[in-house]
Amino acid sequence: MNGPFLYDDDPAPLHTGTPRRRTGLVVGLLLGTVLLAFVMVGGIYLFRGSPAEQSEEAVDVFLTALGRGDDETAHQLLCAEVRDGLDAREVPAEYRPAPPARVVGSEKTEVDGTSVVVVEVRDADGATTSFTVLSEDGPRLCGVS
Repeated sequence: MNGPFLYDDDPAPLHTGTPRRRTGLVVGLLLGTVLLAFVMVGGIYLFRGSPAEQSEEAVDVFLTALGRGDDETAHQLLCAEVRDGLDAREVPAEYRPAPPARVVGSEKTEVDGTSVVVVEVRDADGATTSFTVLSEDGPRLCGVS
């Protein structure tokens, strides 16, 4: 075969220069990931509220459901330990303050190594009841005193 060829020489190597280090890019990605994680945790508090606010809201929904005779909704807001052995619409008598009852405050504490929120409720008679709220697929009422 004679004649001019399109490619007379061997192809040139594609990567002839020295490789560049991209440590700045890797560090930037790591810092961005950490920053995003902090922003997401902060967003939980911003959009869903603190554990104390969530607990107060759960107790308020519980009291509203009892006031409207919606025992099924109130029953669903009880923790699994309290719900066991109860019918689907049953709420124990000690969980029923005299209506109308309202939330007056809360305090985060620890019981048996578990972080809980104690929500204070004042009923129509002026008596104060404390509901213990723990996180179990959302805030659940799991004790009363």
